[in-house]
Amino acid sequence: MTSRIPRDSRLRLVRAQSPRAERRAGAERGTARPLTAPGAVTQQRARRPAPRPPEGTPAPGELARMARVRLADAVRVARWADASLRPGRGRAGAAPDATAGAPEAKGGRGTLSAATAERAAAGLALTPDQVRTDWDTARLAGLIEVHGDSARPGWRLRAWDRDDAAVLRGWVALFDAWSLAHPASRELPPATVAETVEAMPQLLTLLQLSAGPVPVPQLLDLLDQRVTELRTERCEIPYGPQPEPVDPAETPPLATLLDWALRGLAAVGALTYAEGQATLTPLGSWAVWVKLEQICVAAQSPAGNIEQSADDMLRGCARLRPNAARSEYRAWLAARPVGSAVAELLDAARGEDALLRGLAFEALRVVGAPAEAEVRAVVDETPLRPYALIWLAEQEGADPEDVHLVLTRDESTWLWVDTAAAVADHGETHLLVRHLESAVQPTVPALLDEVRRIGHPRTVQVLVALAAAHPDPALAKAVRRAAFQVHTGGV
Repeated sequence: MTSRIPRDSRLRLVRAQSPRAERRAGAERGTARPLTAPGAVTQQRARRPAPRPPEGTPAPGELARMARVRLADAVRVARWADASLRPGRGRAGAAPDATAGAPEAKGGRGTLSAATAERAAAGLALTPDQVRTDWDTARLAGLIEVHGDSARPGWRLRAWDRDDAAVLRGWVALFDAWSLAHPASRELPPATVAETVEAMPQLLTLLQLSAGPVPVPQLLDLLDQRVTELRTERCEIPYGPQPEPVDPAETPPLATLLDWALRGLAAVGALTYAEGQATLTPLGSWAVWVKLEQICVAAQSPAGNIEQSADDMLRGCARLRPNAARSEYRAWLAARPVGSAVAELLDAARGEDALLRGLAFEALRVVGAPAEAEVRAVVDETPLRPYALIWLAEQEGADPEDVHLVLTRDESTWLWVDTAAAVADHGETHLLVRHLESAVQPTVPALLDEVRRIGHPRTVQVLVALAAAHPDPALAKAVRRAAFQVHTGGV
């Protein structure tokens, strides 16, 4: 290899690039091998036929129309906020003063200030309480996103009129958060309320399978069984001094909790509740079916990692071919709420293993747009910034071959070192030598100068590994010298 690197070389994200770019890169090289190529596993399984919703379920377009009707008030408030709240177009500042007219964030919850609620009520011909209710619904449905002390329109609001899938995801997000949209009375014990919320999926499944009205006594009997099971499963053994036994008369009856839960689910449009019986709406029936399908997908995890932490799951996927890895990501994600799954992946990306950093963002590509707010929030974290910027560029429609253009020279160099660290830790020697050709700098001396300047914590190890792997003695000597200078703080 000569000491000059082609100017038109692209920054290759080893196992951290989009599937399309990965295929192109593989075609150019004649073969596409993952980072841990020696024992890469090819997982092939029979394709599961596309599941069909229960007979009588409306078409997606009709379901989306129903969801738009159900969330029309929340959308109206969200659009008012987008158009009226300043400073910043598309961003509502959270200053509590009335002149700014912005949402006040109390404890990070993004509740509206009294002045803003009054202003919105006057503009929309609503009461302030109605405005606050619709604002909370908009936040739970992802129409409004709150970041610290500021709020902004969510991606679903932007896509509301043209994307039925975005509308349905927004309604399902509200459906998942029914107990927040319709909170229980403060007089009810939190532990008993939590048990009721945990038991409701079984009751909803019964309603879905019944495909018609179910008497409340039947639901109450199932709730009683499920709560008893939950308490038995915990098998809590108390230690230390114990409080006086609770008088059973003071324990709220399950009928009260069931009534609250059914009213909450009715409030978000999941069911109808009247005359002593409950019936799922078409939206509610479809949502329960979606949840059951997600459980089925999770049960088909090809490599058995769905119960692992994000770190362990990503390590388990490191030896899989790209398609098999993406199937594993989908199964792992289907078994978790999107918010907690994204947070866990980003925590894994913050670790010291650069391979997991790249794989975490590959898994976030499977999540797609619902992860945008969380990914955007980590852009200022130096180790994650290049990955996050490329991920966001792809979400915004940039060509996978050109996404590297969103990075500055220093960011590209940081990503080059980080990827080299992953190769050095987990890859083969020839991959590290090949990775040298992907640098954006035109010459090896220029690359070494910039690598030393950016201060990546793995710089020394990467340069030492590269020097040991490269067949050109002169180039290896220059790289070793650079490693020594970084190690000793020299120039």
